[in-house]
Amino acid sequence: MKINLKNAKKLQTLKGWGTSACWWSQYCADEKTAKEIAELLYGDSGLHLNIYRYNVGGGTDPNNCRVRDLWRRTESFMLFNSETGETSWDFSRDKNAVNMMRLCLDTGNVDTLILFANSPHYSQTSTGQASGSLLKSTCNIPKANYRKFADYFLTVTKHFLDEGFPVKYISPINEPQWKWGGSYVWQEGCHYETEEMMEIYRIFAEEIIKRNLPVRLYGPECGSMADHTQEYLDAMLADELVMSVTDIFAYHSYHHDDSPEERYNFKKNIVSKHPELRFDMSEWCELPNKSHTKDFKGALITARIIGQDIVYAGAESWTSWVAVNGFAIAKNGRDFSDAPITANADFSHWYIAKRYWGIAHYSKYIPIGSVALDIGYNVSADINDLNIFAFETPAGETVVVIVNERWDSEIEIDGDFSQMRIIRSSQNEELREIYSGEFKKNIPLKALSLITVILK
Repeated sequence: MKINLKNAKKLQTLKGWGTSACWWSQYCADEKTAKEIAELLYGDSGLHLNIYRYNVGGGTDPNNCRVRDLWRRTESFMLFNSETGETSWDFSRDKNAVNMMRLCLDTGNVDTLILFANSPHYSQTSTGQASGSLLKSTCNIPKANYRKFADYFLTVTKHFLDEGFPVKYISPINEPQWKWGGSYVWQEGCHYETEEMMEIYRIFAEEIIKRNLPVRLYGPECGSMADHTQEYLDAMLADELVMSVTDIFAYHSYHHDDSPEERYNFKKNIVSKHPELRFDMSEWCELPNKSHTKDFKGALITARIIGQDIVYAGAESWTSWVAVNGFAIAKNGRDFSDAPITANADFSHWYIAKRYWGIAHYSKYIPIGSVALDIGYNVSADINDLNIFAFETPAGETVVVIVNERWDSEIEIDGDFSQMRIIRSSQNEELREIYSGEFKKNIPLKALSLITVILK
């Protein structure tokens, strides 16, 4: 197979790579562990990420909470007195999560800090819980509290700005179309109909302008690129006030892991029609997760989705769901945690999962400002076991990421290059440099492996 890089067409410019500190960072109390994880994620020796998502939690009323998993509960800066109805602030709370954010910022690589919420503060909801309404597909905040929610979120935003945190974007609504709530809940969440979402966005836009805050709206973080996306986008574009503080449409690419066609269609029908907007893929993990943490299949799927989300769907940045998740031990003894790093409840035991390397093959070698390339190589759902993606870096290098989910083979690269490096990961190797020297056209592909080729 020949890959022609001579006639590659330049696509969008990349704004970077990221992950979320949601839930896990609040339990990472040991300073040594926190520093190690910060370096693994954002440091020069680690993934070299630049986008950080911090969760502005809805808080937990211990007397009225149905979320059993402690890692899915949050600590809020706003205290609520249920007897008097009064609120007060304590910004010493959520200290572990704030410390982790500081450590990651200290690497010097974070240029995009996003504050996001899964739910309004529990005291502002209809149920007094941050986990959704008692009825599925029902908004859990009464309209009378919309402005209170905005005040809560923007007070937290102003606090972080005053403390020197470089907040760029705020995302008060997350995955509005999902049912959230009902008889069984497992995390924070709040359902919004499109009209409810837009009313809240308008209040946020008004308050951002009124308070002269140097932040932009980010969202609506719809849970699936093919679900409600056009409806949300149409509603936002029709609202001049909301769009005056919005220039990014953020979405999640869950539930389409085996459908490159969905990504082609997303780019054709939405992204290509709105060149004035930036489209960010702000959340993904393998869902449902079929890859345990020590199976390299998880890295291959992750790498395939990253490339397809960028090249086929047109995303300008790519962010994984959470950086760390708790152990999820199945009956067979394998850990099915879905994050790049997996840990027990108090972080006394943690390790790097195989899928970490699926991110590394991009984020370590394709810097901010790189341009995605159309090399004329496409796949379909029927032939999706060899994916090849190419990028041009600001330094003028061409980087090719090859995701080989099949047998041993080779490809031929056609281009005008003099030098090359080849880095490979597989079940038993991690970012192993297998070649560095003069340009060679033929690239060997080991079965079930990831390869990053750097060409000069």
